[in-house]
Amino acid sequence: MKFFHVDSYTSRPFGGNPAGVCILTHPKVDSWMLNVAAEMNLSETAFIIRSANGYNLRWFTPKIEVELCGHGTLASAHIIWQEGLAREDEAILFQTKSGTLSCRRREASIAMDFPLLPEHQIDPPERLARSLGISPVYVGARGQDILVDVGSEEAVKEIRPDYSLMLELPIRGVIVTGRAGGQEFDFVSRFFAPRVGINEDPATGWAHCCLASYWSKRLMKNDLVARQVSERGGVIGMRIQGGRVELSGEAITVMKGEIVI
Repeated sequence: MKFFHVDSYTSRPFGGNPAGVCILTHPKVDSWMLNVAAEMNLSETAFIIRSANGYNLRWFTPKIEVELCGHGTLASAHIIWQEGLAREDEAILFQTKSGTLSCRRREASIAMDFPLLPEHQIDPPERLARSLGISPVYVGARGQDILVDVGSEEAVKEIRPDYSLMLELPIRGVIVTGRAGGQEFDFVSRFFAPRVGINEDPATGWAHCCLASYWSKRLMKNDLVARQVSERGGVIGMRIQGGRVELSGEAITVMKGEIVI
């Protein structure tokens, strides 16, 4: 089985968010895929296999399976086109636990049709501010995750999370965001999820399904560009269309090989 290491949401190697992509020749049991993901030790490993209407796609962290992953989807589409498994002008359909996701080429970028995930305001959980070392401007929730607006790009960059304290919160992950300081981007963000084995994710596509909704309402615009200001960094474009959001970004293959077990 072919295996690829792809950097997503970046045009340069060793930037963005690394993802594993495994092209399965036949279905594999969940425990096998989880073991492979743990062995690869990347934030996500995607497993794809041909189906009657495109590809079945699943994503695993080193600890759990997730229901939606942006950079793993981006990496999977990139590999399918790179390996000549689909025409450049052909849309790729992925059947996932979050429904059908489609990907199309947009010049150098790949555009992905994802669900828009609005948050709702909540009272900050106890110990949230202490775990981030900063007082939030706004706190919202989406499913098992929390969105925290800390006001500015500088405040986002200065956060030094207490991961041990964060693990005590009854949540899966924390999206931290703030208004961008310059004109190139609309907002910036970081994402922390120690509970699923990812202290800080470098560039998180699915989180921007929530961030797009949040910032669209505040900036009164449906086309947005953001930067995730992790150490590796990543650039994500967003276009809201009804109850969906088109996420876009670039990807580059860093390594490829074979799984022999």
